[in-house]
Amino acid sequence: MPIEITRLFDFPYFQLEKFNLNKALNTKYNGKWESLSSQEYVNKSNQLSRGLLKLGITPNEKIAIISTTNRTEWNICDIGCLQLGAQTVPIYPTISKEDYEYVLNHSEATYCFVSDATILEKLNQIKGNTNLKGVYTFDAIEDEKNWNEVLELGVSEENQPEVEARKKAVKPGDLATLIYTSGTTGKPKGVMLTHHNIVSNVLTSEKRVPLEKGNDKALSFLPVCHVFERMILYLYQLCGTEIYFAESLEKLTENAQDIKPNVMTAVPRLYEKIYDKIILKGEDLSGIKKALFFWAVNLGLKYEPYGANGWWYEKQLGLARKLIFSKWQAALGGNLKLMVSGSAALQARLTRIFAAAEMPIMEGYGLTETSPVVTVNCVDENGKKGFRIGSVGRVIDDVEVKIADNGEILVKGPNIMQGYYKQAEKTAEVLKNGYFHTGDKGELDNEGYLKITGRTKEMFKTSGGKYVIPPLLEGELKQSMLIEQVMVVGENEKMPAAIIQPNFEFLSDWAKYKGISFSSIEELINNDKVIDKYQRTINKCNQNFGKWEQIKRFELTADEWSIDAGHLTPTMKMKREIILEIYKDLYDKIYRA
Repeated sequence: MPIEITRLFDFPYFQLEKFNLNKALNTKYNGKWESLSSQEYVNKSNQLSRGLLKLGITPNEKIAIISTTNRTEWNICDIGCLQLGAQTVPIYPTISKEDYEYVLNHSEATYCFVSDATILEKLNQIKGNTNLKGVYTFDAIEDEKNWNEVLELGVSEENQPEVEARKKAVKPGDLATLIYTSGTTGKPKGVMLTHHNIVSNVLTSEKRVPLEKGNDKALSFLPVCHVFERMILYLYQLCGTEIYFAESLEKLTENAQDIKPNVMTAVPRLYEKIYDKIILKGEDLSGIKKALFFWAVNLGLKYEPYGANGWWYEKQLGLARKLIFSKWQAALGGNLKLMVSGSAALQARLTRIFAAAEMPIMEGYGLTETSPVVTVNCVDENGKKGFRIGSVGRVIDDVEVKIADNGEILVKGPNIMQGYYKQAEKTAEVLKNGYFHTGDKGELDNEGYLKITGRTKEMFKTSGGKYVIPPLLEGELKQSMLIEQVMVVGENEKMPAAIIQPNFEFLSDWAKYKGISFSSIEELINNDKVIDKYQRTINKCNQNFGKWEQIKRFELTADEWSIDAGHLTPTMKMKREIILEIYKDLYDKIYRA
């Protein structure tokens, strides 16, 4: 009887029965790829479950996992815990030790698996303030407990019948995981997702992802503690896709060339970085090569799907693909047929250029609270066109979306969370009459495509009573190669303004080309010619907006906005309140000088 997938730990068993891959999970250790087959994946998960039973793990116990990079061990721990009726608590590695302490205590985690010495060092500083009974490392670290000790406890199969009984007792509606949102404000909230929440989302989303079952390879580097990547990993298991875990963002291109993936997923900021690196390489070319490169780029930026630009455009595009875009493909392995984007708005220019290069990015929309997929674009769904630039796609099956009178997106379906752990009041604020209130604003067109128009919490009023939607302005400004990050400010002020982190690499090259000498970044960003250049960039952006929402003033920052410094969440969203605090002097210079 074929395996019916109703719980998260059913995925590896389904893969074993249906595809039995030799290289199901692949991680690079000491410069060499090491593979785990579908059978070994199932065996190791059961072995870990048996070891955890020896440790006394009971149903509904919370087990935390913190890993710097995605790796095979994470998935084994996930399945090994879940099939005992325990719940996994993935934690972002980059958050502060104080947030580690908060999440571990709030979730009441009893054990924690960590990847390496860096995580362990931070964890050990607060471990004494938690109820952790044990911490196990994936890497071998002297004088520390290693996860192999738990596996050793489970070598004997004498308690496998108890594992099977525990598995049988887990119901689809049972809690599977607590995922703490990386929130842009306040303490993280623990989102309660059941097995059915995520399983239903995987099974429905699979129809939108054109994977060749049993044959494709995926490159995984978006943190697996993010629900988007975690759901995708289950989807890969469902489709018999070999999963390769990238070593780091810096080694992404190297890993892609090595394994030649067919699919990968990321957040918009990472696609922006890939694009910026490609453009910077183009800037280094000269003569006819440079002219051809930017001819292809400009052509790609006009791309419309399904031949909408006509035969002459398609003819030129074919030539551009052969001469230029084929090299872009080669840089990412040469076999990439699909990329998926979520978590934040993707600039339309990136959608166009990568689709023109035959590496289409299918943008979707969702939240941790929706497990996560609500809508997603797809090139072809049962012979029907499903890709529209500027939209986040159509609503997936079994999920309902409606737009409230104030423009807020409301979602209903089997993917909606149970609520926020131990926070009934906050749950009641967002779950009303069966609908989850997303806090995002959007529009549904007459063909069912959803367009995100802003976030209700990010909108603000100027002192003149006019509404401003910062993400729209920010998205427009970030199309300039000069701008790495930008935050639009001005709530209750007389006009909007912008705090900008320059793209220092591009700006430095531009300055040298213009003969501008500088000895420091501070000197560079205060140069009159540089300030004038940014002003012209802002003036160009302002042409697309009403007078009340145009950027009237701006300031440049001398440091790089990062996760570690607190500017960004682990998924590279801006922490607006923190950024305002960091750059209070610049804000005061804009409005109080």
